[in-house]
Amino acid sequence: MGFFTRKSIADLQDEAGRGTLRRSLGPVNLTTLGIGSVIGTGIFVLTGTAASQHAGPSLVISMVIAALACAFAGLCYAELASMIPVSGSAYTYAYATAGEIFAWIIGWDLILEYALSASTVAVGWSGYFVSFLGDLGVHLPVRLTAAPEVVLALPGGGVTHGLFNLPAACIVLLVAALLCIGIRESANTNTALVVMKVAVLLVFVTAGASYVRREHLTPFIPPNTGEFGAFGWSGVLRAAAIMFFAYVGFDAVSTAAQEAKNPQRDLPIGILGSLAICTVIYILVATVLIGIVPYSRLNVPDPLAVGIDATGLTWLSPVIKVSALFGLFSTMLVTLMGQTRIFFTMSRDGLLPSAFGRVHPRWRTPHVSTILTGCAVAVAAGLLPISVLSQLVSMGTLLAFVLVSIGVMVLRRARPDLERPFRTPWMPWVPIVAIVSCVAQMAALPLPTWIRLFVWLGLGMAVYLLYGRGRSRAASSAARASAESAKPAIFP
Repeated sequence: MGFFTRKSIADLQDEAGRGTLRRSLGPVNLTTLGIGSVIGTGIFVLTGTAASQHAGPSLVISMVIAALACAFAGLCYAELASMIPVSGSAYTYAYATAGEIFAWIIGWDLILEYALSASTVAVGWSGYFVSFLGDLGVHLPVRLTAAPEVVLALPGGGVTHGLFNLPAACIVLLVAALLCIGIRESANTNTALVVMKVAVLLVFVTAGASYVRREHLTPFIPPNTGEFGAFGWSGVLRAAAIMFFAYVGFDAVSTAAQEAKNPQRDLPIGILGSLAICTVIYILVATVLIGIVPYSRLNVPDPLAVGIDATGLTWLSPVIKVSALFGLFSTMLVTLMGQTRIFFTMSRDGLLPSAFGRVHPRWRTPHVSTILTGCAVAVAAGLLPISVLSQLVSMGTLLAFVLVSIGVMVLRRARPDLERPFRTPWMPWVPIVAIVSCVAQMAALPLPTWIRLFVWLGLGMAVYLLYGRGRSRAASSAARASAESAKPAIFP
């Protein structure tokens, strides 16, 4: 008993009305939160890796595939977010539609999306930071700039392995400190940073467009090398699964539901608006970048800077790097905020220790959850390479999107009477297409990533069975209600 306990939609809507978090975010803040989370390591770092190793110029097709999957899933997110405007994102939606065990699975899975996404972005930020310091003549100890598995070139020749990515860990702790101060301050900071990095990306496109060479874009789909995922159509699909990470973040808008002024109207605007804007920017940047530099030369930590250097516009290179630093900072801000809000909600449900649900009396933020999460994310950023982190984030996010899409169909059938301020169009085809496209991209990820996913989910089930199940508030309430209804009446 308790595994399939569901939270009442009415109770969730009531919880949204009397929430303890400060409602200070409008549609502009929510849209920029989404853009701030989406435009990050994916476009600043992974674009070069995906093009050079997997797709070549056809990376543009990979981006379109990933964007379409996100668009269909985003329509499903928008319906649930407008109908259930509380913190917790897909975790809360699963609790209302499928039951507690599925809610736990997706909540645990979202840690891969948000916490490891923040770690991944921190590693990308570290790469640009080290490169920028090098331009200024400042060189950090090489072994303190990368994870233990990463091979590094020494200044005097030879190679060594990383020890700990210190810049990545430090920037995560700084972001966590800002989030502890307050959501309004964090959102306003994010809005300013989003404007800056979008402006610089548009400058990159404008400045680089005249340097695009047709020969760099042919063959548009390079022939397969004999290995699945290395060019050819399998490479396009593998690159789509990797670049899916570049779109991670639009769903982070839904985690701020209890801090939105008018969630029923503003959440769909924030989710779909941020996704549409980012998709256009991504396609423009990728086309110009690959048109400037042969894709084989883009397996570097700072591909946009390499692209600008190839044009001879060297004055723009430091601008790109500084923009990347601030842009990636804003991405970490949003993804780390999303993770702490999910922990906050799971704690309030009794599935995690109560410390994660404490709200600071002055700042009105879940400060304990933010501090603990920040420390764990900093350690992951310091010890894990970006390739492992990004693939795990893509896997976790794709799984979350599949479960949300299923949840929309389940709730439409089970509760057709509920008010839906935003309705997913073309049911049930939109969620079906979302599920199929997400599963296809999951299948394209390498086997070690699948193994890590199952190990992580197994660990999560152990935590749920040993701790969460016995302390679940929803299950306890359902059990009490069942016991009360079973009591014999005192009076006939």
